Amino acid sequence: MTIAQSMLPEFDHEMATTRKILERVPEGKNEYAPHEKSMRLGRLAGHVAELPGWAPVTVTTTELDFAPVGGEPFKPAIFSTREATLKIFDDNVAAARAALGQVSDADLMVTWTLKSGGRPLIAMPRIAVLRSMVMNHIIHHRAQLGVYLRLLGIPIPGSYGPSADEKNSG
Repeated sequence: MTIAQSMLPEFDHEMATTRKILERVPEGKNEYAPHEKSMRLGRLAGHVAELPGWAPVTVTTTELDFAPVGGEPFKPAIFSTREATLKIFDDNVAAARAALGQVSDADLMVTWTLKSGGRPLIAMPRIAVLRSMVMNHIIHHRAQLGVYLRLLGIPIPGSYGPSADEKNSG
């Protein structure tokens, strides 16, 4: 079993939990933010949906430039409808799972670099990118979505056991 294959049970759990949060994102609230410095709900939900797509990019390339000099900048996903966002998420999860199932341990040790305008922002082994910039990043933003939903009065699904909403619902 490869390192990446050993990550698949955790990946599957985290993606199932993340999908439950995305299923609760309300339509028509894209501009909502709990604070003026906070990301808007539509962008945050889109970001969570697109993040699993970073896994195949990480294991099949050695760098990504969000704003390449003379090239097209990265176009972020923005929540439009629940159905469209869940499709983006599901497609990205399937691609990520396939990529994780095929990458070798040696390939996970190759350095991967994130750039902006040609300037390196991070450079670390692919395995570290998968853990931090993919898995942990998804969990971080999923938690933010949970706060947004709570503030909007939407019941929160459990992540690692039942949520307070599930415990109180019987």
